[in-house]
Amino acid sequence: MSRPDMFVKIPKERVGILIGPEGKVKKNIEEKLEVKLEIDTEGSVTIVLSEKAKDPSLLLKAKDVVTAIGRGFPPETADRLIRNEDEIFDMIDLRVIFGRSESDIKRIKGRIIGAEGKTRKLIEELTEADVVVYGHTVGIIGSFEEADAARNAVQMIVDGCEHHTVYNYLQKKRTELKKQKLQLWEKPQEK
Repeated sequence: MSRPDMFVKIPKERVGILIGPEGKVKKNIEEKLEVKLEIDTEGSVTIVLSEKAKDPSLLLKAKDVVTAIGRGFPPETADRLIRNEDEIFDMIDLRVIFGRSESDIKRIKGRIIGAEGKTRKLIEELTEADVVVYGHTVGIIGSFEEADAARNAVQMIVDGCEHHTVYNYLQKKRTELKKQKLQLWEKPQEK
């Protein structure tokens, strides 16, 4: 019986980063997620579940890690997906919104990144999610709530909201997320 597999295409210039120095990044993904990565120089990656793997969902997790690295995340950041099962990878493809209009995509990427990276950094700081703008995509890694808040902020920018409106939303969301985390910490102590 053949093992389940998945196929991912990443940009050629990201292949070396996915493999890592002396193959360390590739090995780390293979060992921790019980998969085998078959990577070619053109950016085609086949992910095969190893014989010893007991959890087929590891294949999906490996796909997310490979895609995240392919979409511009450093391997150390993509490793959040491996270390914490509650972390998710989300991606916004700006071509879906703007078609192939390079000028619109470039303009929106500039708004998402902000002057000297300020807007992207603020989204990261206020949501605690990691955000990368690469090519025609915006990648997000964080808990579901963090990623959702970051995605909403990016969507507001795409929709044309002024930056101060987005920052106000993020401040409010940060307060909500902190309250949720506090409530989670307090519940076990009440027992």
